[in-house]
Amino acid sequence: MGFDIETVRAAYPALAEGFRHFDAAAGSLVAEPVARAAHGVYTSAVANRSDAFEPGRRAIGILNTARVAVADLVGGDPAGVIFGNSATSLTYLMARTLAATWQPGDEVVVSRLDHDSNVRPWVQVAAEAGVTVRWADFDPATGELPTGQYADLVNERTRLVAVTAASNAIGTRPDVPAIAALAHAAGALVYVDGVHATPHQPTDVAALGADFYVTSAYKWSGPHVAACVADPALLAGLRPAKLLPSSDAVPERFEFGTPSFASLAGVTAAVDHLAGLDSTATGTRRERLLTSLSAVRDYEAGLFAKLVDGLAGIDGVRLCPAPEDRCPTVSFRLRDQHPAATSALLGEAGICAFAGDYYAWEYFTTVGLRDSGGAVRASIYHYTTAEDVDVLLDALRSAA
Repeated sequence: MGFDIETVRAAYPALAEGFRHFDAAAGSLVAEPVARAAHGVYTSAVANRSDAFEPGRRAIGILNTARVAVADLVGGDPAGVIFGNSATSLTYLMARTLAATWQPGDEVVVSRLDHDSNVRPWVQVAAEAGVTVRWADFDPATGELPTGQYADLVNERTRLVAVTAASNAIGTRPDVPAIAALAHAAGALVYVDGVHATPHQPTDVAALGADFYVTSAYKWSGPHVAACVADPALLAGLRPAKLLPSSDAVPERFEFGTPSFASLAGVTAAVDHLAGLDSTATGTRRERLLTSLSAVRDYEAGLFAKLVDGLAGIDGVRLCPAPEDRCPTVSFRLRDQHPAATSALLGEAGICAFAGDYYAWEYFTTVGLRDSGGAVRASIYHYTTAEDVDVLLDALRSAA
């Protein structure tokens, strides 16, 4: 059967409420196995980690199992999986930790295409450390992030290059491997924001050239937990600020306080869920993830083409330019209507689509739309249907 949309949708109880969801770029619905896994922890004897008694050993097992699951999802090493509350908080942690080793005259490179969580932490710690910030610009006419500019931006003084694997505003997928190769040739580290990309395609952190890769489980059917994945050997050389009694082991030294074991159980369940989206997938969980997320990419691409073609054909809809090969996310405006008004109009029809700048601060500032409300964003997820797309397009045609 392979990827079957009705079978896929059956795993999401919230879909029974009847809303048309184009809001997954802000956060997906939670799959039923994830809720069940979290409930199982909440109703079991699990409180905190200890190897002295069974409930404590359960907590240890939940955490270790979640590390393996995330490593399978992105092709990383479980010993390099750091959990935190959000991608933003993890990036701030890494920015502060890395900046402690920087000197005045060093440089970092950030992109105006990125979510602000992969911009502002680096800009702020650079200012504190006397480090120069260099900016990679996207082409407003195409939405592309030209790779060639990095040859001029990166040099022997560059300590880090921060770049997104996919724009959360317009879906652009930069050529991260090529950018990483330029950075590594100069001796710089590469920090990749994979929050928007991970749900829509297979991920291999080594192939990307990512020294750090951050992802959020709530964007791929899981709970509100994020992970930063890196080589344990790289992490071993970093010294974050921490409490004296807390573990100094990697990756625990980067994790503050007691984690939510219920949420971590949900992370594992979400990864298992993703691995089963294609019923023909076989082999290890990693192999099943690659098969299933390839099927997801193909399904979403077909549906997204229908959405973009439909939007382009509506008089009064203006699309934010973006490459054809992108994650299934589009931003647009309807005539001279404020984006928030368009979002509210769609909401009255039971259609969920965000409006604003979605924290893509630099992108919307560059294109001149931030101060006037940004744009409306419609994103496809693997539970979206062709009927959902038709309902959205019909609503916009009526409004136009």
